[in-house]
Amino acid sequence: MKPIRLMRGFLTVGGWTLMSRVLGFVRDALIAAYLGAGPAAEAFVVAFSLPNMFRRFFAEGTLNVAFVPMFSKKVEAGDDARGFAEDTLSALAGILVAFTLLSMIFMPVMVSAMAAGFIGDSRFDLAIHYGRITFPYVLFISLGALFSGILNATGRFAAAAAAPVMLNVILSLAMVGAHFMGFDVASALVWAVPVAGAAQLSIVWIAAHKAGFSIRPRLPRLTPEMKKLLILAGPAALAGGVVQINLLIGRQVASFSEEGALQYLNLADRLYQLPLGVVAIAIGVVLLPDLSRRLAAKDSAGARHAYNRAFEFALLLTIPAAVALIVMPEALIGVLFQRGAFTPEDAKATALAVAIYGLGLPAFVIQKVLQPLYFAREDTKTPFRFALYSMVINAVVAVGLSFWIGYLAAAVATSLAAWGMVALLWMGKQSMGDDVKTDAQLRTRAPRILAAAITMGAVLWGAQIALAPVFDVSRLLATLILIGLGVVVYFGAGQAIGALNLRDIKSSVKRGG
Repeated sequence: MKPIRLMRGFLTVGGWTLMSRVLGFVRDALIAAYLGAGPAAEAFVVAFSLPNMFRRFFAEGTLNVAFVPMFSKKVEAGDDARGFAEDTLSALAGILVAFTLLSMIFMPVMVSAMAAGFIGDSRFDLAIHYGRITFPYVLFISLGALFSGILNATGRFAAAAAAPVMLNVILSLAMVGAHFMGFDVASALVWAVPVAGAAQLSIVWIAAHKAGFSIRPRLPRLTPEMKKLLILAGPAALAGGVVQINLLIGRQVASFSEEGALQYLNLADRLYQLPLGVVAIAIGVVLLPDLSRRLAAKDSAGARHAYNRAFEFALLLTIPAAVALIVMPEALIGVLFQRGAFTPEDAKATALAVAIYGLGLPAFVIQKVLQPLYFAREDTKTPFRFALYSMVINAVVAVGLSFWIGYLAAAVATSLAAWGMVALLWMGKQSMGDDVKTDAQLRTRAPRILAAAITMGAVLWGAQIALAPVFDVSRLLATLILIGLGVVVYFGAGQAIGALNLRDIKSSVKRGG
C-alpha cells in the first residue's frame, strides 16, 4: 500500500484548521462587538447551531465514520471506489434535500427543542426567521463532507482542510460590509451562512475532480455496498444524535439561566474548540483512513505505530492547551471578545465556563484517537452504546447542578461525560489485540508531557500576578507575553525532561511518518 504520511497529514490539517479557528475568533469577536450578548446574538447562536448540529449528524457521523473506512479499503483494493462514491452522493443528496425542506417548515418546533426558554419573547420569532435562512447550510456542508472524505482517503488533505476557512471569511466580510454600508448586521450575517456553505462545497468538489474523482449524482441504487454502508451508518448517526442531545441539554439549561448565558457558553465553546479542532480534527481526519488501509493490508505493526504516534501527538499539544485554559481564561476571553457591547462582566462569566471546559479538553481529544480504532474495524455499535452511557452522565449532571450553578452546569456535565466516554473506549479496546497496545515510547513520554505542562501552568499563574500593571495598560500585550512565556517554558521543560524531542519531530515531518 502507499502509506498516508501521518505527521505531514496532521500538520496540514492542523495548520488549516488553526487558520479557520483563528478566523472564527475574528468572526465571533465581530459578532460580540456588533451584537453583544443581546437577543439578536442569542437568536443567531440557536439558528446557526441547528444546521451545525445536523452537519455533525450527517457529515461527521454517517460519512466520516461509515463512508471513509469503506471507501479507503476500496481504494486500497482497487474495487470501484468511484462507483461507490457516486451511489453514496446520490442517496445522501436526496435525503438532505427532503430533510432541509421539512426542517424549514417545522422550524418553530426545532427552535423550541433547542431553546425552550426563548418561548414568549422576541428571541423566539427571531430565531425561527434566522433558522429558515441558515438551515440550507446543512445541505451544502454535508455534501462537501463526502468530497472531503474522498480526498482524505486518498491522502489529499489540503483542500478539505482549507474549505472551512471560507465560512469565517465570508461571514466576517458580510458583517463588516453591512456595518459600513448601513445595513442590518444581523441580517447580513444570517444570509452569509448558506452562501459560505455553497462556497465550501465548490472548493472540495473541484479538488476531487482534479484528483481524478469526477463524482456526479445519479438515481440512487440500493447496492450491497450501500446496504452495508447504511448498516454501519445507523449506529454512527445515532451516536452523533446522542452527542447533539448532550449539546441540546446544555443549551436548554442555559436558555433558562440568566440573559446572555447562551452567548457565554457559545464563546467559551469557541475558545476550547481552538485546540480541540486543531488537534482532534487533524487526528480524526488522518488516522481513520490510514488505520483502515493498514488493516486491509494486514499491516499490524504499522497500525500500532500510527495509533501510538497519534496518541502522543494529541497529548503533546492538548495537555498544555488545557492547562492554559484553566490558568488564564479571563486574559484570553478579555483579549478576544471584551469590546463594544461585550462587557467585562460578560467576559468574566464566559471565562468561568472556559476553565471548566479546559478540564475536559484532553478527554475530547483522546476520544478522537480511540474512536478510529473501532471505526476502522467497521464497529460502529460499540461507540454508540458508550455514547448512550455518556449521555446519561451529561443529562443527570447538567440538570441536577443547574439549580445551584446555573449555566455552568452545562460545562461541568460536558466535561465529566467526555471523561466517562474516554474510560469506556479505553476499556473496550482491550480485546483488539496488539494493534492497540501502548508502546514504550508513549508510556515514557506521557507522564513527562504532563509534568512539563504543570510546570508551565505554575509559571503562568505567577506571571499573571506579576503582570497585573501591564494588564491595566494593555490586555493584548500582557496576554501575548503570557502566551510566549508559556510556549518557551513548556517546550523548554519538555525537552529537558524528555517529554519531547524536537529533532524527532523534525525528522518525522521530513519523512512524513
